[in-house]
Amino acid sequence: MIQTLAFIIVSAFLGAVSRKALLRPRSHGFYRFFAWECILALVLLNVPYWTRTPLALHQLISWTLLLISLLLVIHGLHLLQVVGKPNQNRADAELFAFEKTSCLVTVGAYKYIRHPLIASLLFLAWGAFCKRPTWPGLSLALLASVLLYLTAKKEESECLQYFGTAYQTYMVGTKNFIPFIF
Repeated sequence: MIQTLAFIIVSAFLGAVSRKALLRPRSHGFYRFFAWECILALVLLNVPYWTRTPLALHQLISWTLLLISLLLVIHGLHLLQVVGKPNQNRADAELFAFEKTSCLVTVGAYKYIRHPLIASLLFLAWGAFCKRPTWPGLSLALLASVLLYLTAKKEESECLQYFGTAYQTYMVGTKNFIPFIF
């Protein structure tokens, strides 16, 4: 009951934050909202098991993935603010303020992967799944992964439109989510 109520409240907040993107299904924020919903459901599904058997292999894997997720989001947001120099000149109303970068970020994690913030959400989803691996959890983690992949593809088309050939050149030398692999 508490988990259902938490899902409704957090979903309402995510919906409010994503309202502009939800009105524009071709934006990356549209797919990201549904990925957030899957991750939220996964976290709430596994919250009773968050600290059980702390030294079990699945818990150690989970904490590692969650730590990577946390580090990536902090690092990625910092770089977007400092190097990306967001401003209000971008006309994309569905973008969050920190996403309205005026400069292409190609340093730090962005030197190796194009989507550190989306990768952070992938690590969060799989870290939450590893808390208690189940078939319903696997379904949610896989669905979140597909939605995050679609988010990345839509974000790339937006970046190509805004940054042009500079982004196209950047894409050639970087991977999507995991350096040197994918």
